[in-house]
Amino acid sequence: MNSLFASTARGLEELLKTELEGLGAQACQVVQGGVHYQGDSRLLYQSLMWSRLASRILLPLNECSVYSDLDLYLGVQTIDWPALFGPDATFAVHFSGLNDVIRNSQYGALKVKDAIVDSFTRKNLPRPNVEREQPDLRINVWLNRDTASIALDLSGEGLHQRGYRDSTGAAPIKETLASAIVMRSGWQPGNPLLDPMCGSGTLLIEAAMIATDRAPGLHRKHWGFLGWANHDVDLWKEITTEAQVRARKGLGEYTSRFYGSDNDSRVIERARANTRRAGLGDIISYEVKDVAKLTNPLPEGPVGTVVSNPPYGERLDSEPALIALHSLLGRNMKNHFGGWNLSLFSASPDLLSCLQLRAERQFKAKNGPLDCVQKNYQLSATSTGAQSGQIADDYANRLRKNIKKLDKWARQEGIECYRIYDADLPDYNVAVDRYGEWVVVQEYAPPKTVDANKARQRLFDVIAATMSVLELQSNRLILKTRERQKGKSQYQKMDEKGDFMEVSEYNARLWVNLTDYLDTGLFLDHRIARQMLGKMSKGKDFLNLFAYTGSATVHAGLGGAKTTTTVDMSRTYLEWAERNLRLNGLSGRAHRLVQADCLGWLRETDEQFDLIFIDPPTFSNSKRMEESFDVQRDHIVLMKDLKRLLRQGGTIMFSNNKRGFKMDFDGLANLGLSAQEITQKTLSQDFARNRQIHNCWLVTHVAKD
Repeated sequence: MNSLFASTARGLEELLKTELEGLGAQACQVVQGGVHYQGDSRLLYQSLMWSRLASRILLPLNECSVYSDLDLYLGVQTIDWPALFGPDATFAVHFSGLNDVIRNSQYGALKVKDAIVDSFTRKNLPRPNVEREQPDLRINVWLNRDTASIALDLSGEGLHQRGYRDSTGAAPIKETLASAIVMRSGWQPGNPLLDPMCGSGTLLIEAAMIATDRAPGLHRKHWGFLGWANHDVDLWKEITTEAQVRARKGLGEYTSRFYGSDNDSRVIERARANTRRAGLGDIISYEVKDVAKLTNPLPEGPVGTVVSNPPYGERLDSEPALIALHSLLGRNMKNHFGGWNLSLFSASPDLLSCLQLRAERQFKAKNGPLDCVQKNYQLSATSTGAQSGQIADDYANRLRKNIKKLDKWARQEGIECYRIYDADLPDYNVAVDRYGEWVVVQEYAPPKTVDANKARQRLFDVIAATMSVLELQSNRLILKTRERQKGKSQYQKMDEKGDFMEVSEYNARLWVNLTDYLDTGLFLDHRIARQMLGKMSKGKDFLNLFAYTGSATVHAGLGGAKTTTTVDMSRTYLEWAERNLRLNGLSGRAHRLVQADCLGWLRETDEQFDLIFIDPPTFSNSKRMEESFDVQRDHIVLMKDLKRLLRQGGTIMFSNNKRGFKMDFDGLANLGLSAQEITQKTLSQDFARNRQIHNCWLVTHVAKD
């Protein structure tokens, strides 16, 4: 009788114990990370061939106390290594754990290796060689405080390496964990199984192997026991032959099917290749399909189980595509899979809450270092079709109505960036902007009086409805949460992706960045003002102050401005402005960029301009500015400096976004300036509901009698 140890992922120990007992294991004892058990030689080989959950099968050899490196050496020396393998076999030592005397795992492994080699040389035997890649034998040593456990690894490579998976997706789960997920899902062989985010197909392949009685070790080429002196070649051949017979019989008798889909065609090709290598190509079918378009493969057939390991991110607020993905998945489950079971494995309970489903059971497990949960749901048999349109129905209807009107208008105008929803409904306080094939949802932070869970659920509903109405792929939506804009909050850095995309606005081409900053580099509400500047600029010297990414300068340059000067305090945004200018063929001495505090630069320069555009912050107390600035309080001082730069007959376009801004006409008159408000002329259809998003004025010299 052999004393053995099967290791497994945390959280799967009890499941592994049940599996081993089913194979005939005796005296099973669960410990953290595995199961101690006993069995004869047949059971030893059976557990290696048939365990779907064990990471490794180990043959314990000795335990010793380690209070010095000599204790470790002598403890290893007590084992009769030449009786376990010959000097012509290669070996490797895997050492884990540290204590006060063994502070480095490489040092611990070296002491073990020395003790093993010396066991041979003391008997005048040749030294066996160490081979790190595919050794004939692998020795495992685990140091826990002052006790070292030494074992022979009969597996070799981890048992999760079944031999069928040559390539995987971006975040694969191990085959052993996949088997556990299938076992815990409630699915029973003979019933249909669907994975709508199947990746490399691991969950489906493991389930199909269970259903067809195919041993998980059948495709493995290398085993850790092959160099073991006590290896029973005939018994292993008998175990292998039996597994082959059972696999052929199981596949021939199995009639149900397995279904997998994913939105990436390359991933689906990998899944098909893995399935062919596993010998299961006849019962698993795959298709390229986004979750948003998921339907029941057996609408009139038997009910089955949906099982999946959907993607999850580290920060919920930064992963709107994942929110949308889960929301749409929950909706499709209710719409098309009435009576089915659903089982999802995830590291993000928050994302699972987007399903809006109540779990009947849940299990905890580790996926590497991640704490994960598996939740099982029973989908109501009466829910098919009943949930259609119920998620944020009023928001979805308003969005549909807006799009019908605005999409046609945008095509006629020659623009591809515009607002399609602007807090039209009080319960859905968001702005939704289209940028070509992308959509940006900006959620204004709800008041503290609104329940946080309710606000979060409304946001989930908005995302799900937006994806559904616009028929967006789940990775084409960007989510941003913001307070009402204060000062230069648009300069807040959010990410470092550096993903710029080119968009068109009338005859201009501009770079936008949808992810890295609170704003995208293009203020959509100033679109008509920029167009007006383009028409006013021909042959003129143009100045753009607080220029941001220079989009107004681009329009002026394309409108035929003789020169342009672009001033902003941020190097980042000036470099962005330079890219925008180059994109439109505007470069050279005629197009100057100046990094400076705009207010200080205004006071010091003595240059003259025919056309000036200024869109200052409502309020700013930046450390890089000499003093604070308030647009209501300080706009006359600002105009005094601007007048000095303005040629006779020239024009200032002055804009700001302070709600309730009041122009000081008397102050302007004292400066010899007059102002005409053109706010209504600069607001386009997509901002019809938000007339206070900015105010805009044309300021000129007072005409002399």
